[in-house]
Amino acid sequence: MPGPKPMPTHLKLLRGNPGKRPIRPEPQPLRTEQVPDAPNFLTGYARDEWDRVAPELHRIGLLTVLDIAALAAYCVAYATWRTAEETLNEVANRDPVMHGLIVKTRAGGVMQNPLVLTARQAANDMVRYASEFGMTAAARARIAAGVYREPQGGKFDGLLA
Repeated sequence: MPGPKPMPTHLKLLRGNPGKRPIRPEPQPLRTEQVPDAPNFLTGYARDEWDRVAPELHRIGLLTVLDIAALAAYCVAYATWRTAEETLNEVANRDPVMHGLIVKTRAGGVMQNPLVLTARQAANDMVRYASEFGMTAAARARIAAGVYREPQGGKFDGLLA
């Protein structure tokens, strides 16, 4: 579908309704009282990231039972990115000339270290998932930029009343 993605109702309400168009409520998935448990397959850095972001997302109403898989995907992308970056740093410490960015092939040539591509792809995935939950500055700015406030009274308000 062309155009911007539809905005969830709770974000529309945060932005206000300056156009006074009717807001059609969307189905609301179950929101548990407690922060949902992390899926069992999240371990290491992925589990640490879940424990860091899930409570805040739940607190602001952005983590429901339907969002668990998307948040888990974000956490896995985070873990992949962090592991790739840490490994690249270790390789860079042992390679003072190319800093691990270039590696030799079996044929004797050179190529970009595959970890660079892995880190880049994981970072892209991570940012894409994070923006779905409003976890990036740009995603939050799109919400905050549209917050509508009733105009405050001017000095002539009530003059004709």
